[in-house]
Amino acid sequence: MPSAAQVPKTESKAAVFARRLASSVVLLGIVFYGLLAGGTLSVALVGGLIMLLNIVGLLEFYGMVGANGLPRFKWLGLAGGVALVSVLFLHLSGLAKAPVGAAELELSILAVLLLALLVRRVFAHPAPPSFSMVGHTMLGVLYVSCLLGFLLKIYFFSAPDGAQFNPGFCLLFFILATKCSDIGAYSLGSLIGRHKMIPSVSPAKTWEGFAGAILLSTAAAMVMAHYWGDTRLGGMTLTHAAALGPVLAVGAVFGDLVESVFKRDSGVKDSGAFFPGIGGILDLLDSLLFNAPLMFLYLRLVLFNE
Repeated sequence: MPSAAQVPKTESKAAVFARRLASSVVLLGIVFYGLLAGGTLSVALVGGLIMLLNIVGLLEFYGMVGANGLPRFKWLGLAGGVALVSVLFLHLSGLAKAPVGAAELELSILAVLLLALLVRRVFAHPAPPSFSMVGHTMLGVLYVSCLLGFLLKIYFFSAPDGAQFNPGFCLLFFILATKCSDIGAYSLGSLIGRHKMIPSVSPAKTWEGFAGAILLSTAAAMVMAHYWGDTRLGGMTLTHAAALGPVLAVGAVFGDLVESVFKRDSGVKDSGAFFPGIGGILDLLDSLLFNAPLMFLYLRLVLFNE
């Protein structure tokens, strides 16, 4: 039986919350400045931050794959993910415009990466089946780099002429609405959460927290649409915000659940330890990664559907 000195102390919820808050304030301060400063500095900060998230996120993902005892070509996948985000950033920012669209660029890089992985597997002997080696490597690039690329597509989104649209504010709207879902779920779930959602995946998730996620995300979206809709968000109406808020809230919850499955399969508590009190990059990004394509589709198909 362990002695009193050997029993680890259980940290209070207040201490955990304080560490998470400090990390979040520092990170959000950098993000907000990058989004709202404008000019070359803003573009450089956003591009640099997304590339940092991409690199660390890929390393964390392949770390979880390795912790699960599964094979992957870690460094080749990292190189492919860095190439994809780099080329997408250069193209969308106009620093190095390609003669094709962003979608064609992404598909071309993914195709080249797939060919490189297949050739690499030919020369790897002995090695696990190519289905595992190639599949796990490609999944990392698709989950981290491709989904992060949608943040760049939102930030560099070109609205029709005459639209009062600021892509920096749009990306800020997206981040705040998504993160309010996380905050609402955590707050209401901690206070009155009793009914478990999917305990086999995430024991802490409750239906009460799910309701809190929808309520706070929708409220935040409607408040931002009220103040920024006509002047910053291309005419986003309160009706749009009332519909978009729940979509982002549900997406954020499923994004968190997807990453919980990854961690449960790997036997790890956090994807990494990049942020004190929060965990790894993927613990912070899970909801944003899941929601980024949804927000981009809203811009293309609903708000600006010409």
